Amino acid sequence: MTIALIPSIAMASGQELCIGHRVEVGRDGRMLGHLPYGQANQPELVTMPSRFSLGTPCRLRPEAAADLSRMLTDATSAGLGGQIKAISCYRTVARQRSVFCGQIGPGKRCKNPAERARYVGPPGYSEHATGYALDFGARPSGGCVDLEACFANTRAGRWLLTHASNYGFELSFPAGNAQGVTWEPWHWRWVGTSPTAPGAGPARAIFARARTAYPARPMQVDAPAITAPEMPAAVPPSEAPLPR
Repeated sequence: MTIALIPSIAMASGQELCIGHRVEVGRDGRMLGHLPYGQANQPELVTMPSRFSLGTPCRLRPEAAADLSRMLTDATSAGLGGQIKAISCYRTVARQRSVFCGQIGPGKRCKNPAERARYVGPPGYSEHATGYALDFGARPSGGCVDLEACFANTRAGRWLLTHASNYGFELSFPAGNAQGVTWEPWHWRWVGTSPTAPGAGPARAIFARARTAYPARPMQVDAPAITAPEMPAAVPPSEAPLPR
């Protein structure tokens, strides 16, 4: 697995993030509450079936895609066939800049980067760049606009909150998170079902700081290791009691 570093994103203090807006990187390396993430090597990503995506094709790391496919199959068996959709999966840093900066300014959703960062990670500080994170949507939506808190009340949202952790996914930004990011019941990252699951090691290394300092909830909980029952020590033949 390769995660490319983006030197231009490791910005100097006060460098321009969006046109007309300068933002400083904190002493802890965070920007506006978000942790830095490198960009995945695109040729290493795989594309999910087109019927799963509502917009652009959903590309993910192979290991994340495998567990996602398994989860969608089980969701179908549970009566949610076709209801869980992908809004956005992997994004390049350049795409993230467009998403982040495109809604800042007069007549836009946010007035400044600090306000925008409550809803979207700045370029170079988004989990989407890793290839392990995605935003889910629901169809039918039940009147819920995509990427809003009401997603948690849809059938798809409720099922994910109950079951997604069984497939190695965890909710990155729970309600009241210390990063100051709005509750995002639609945004999940993959870390594997256990530390030894294929691909889990690199994913957990990337999200180690986030998982420690800003725990997900629901968080992927590893199943306890199964150990063999303790057997009584064998008694050497010379010390074995005589039969009665």
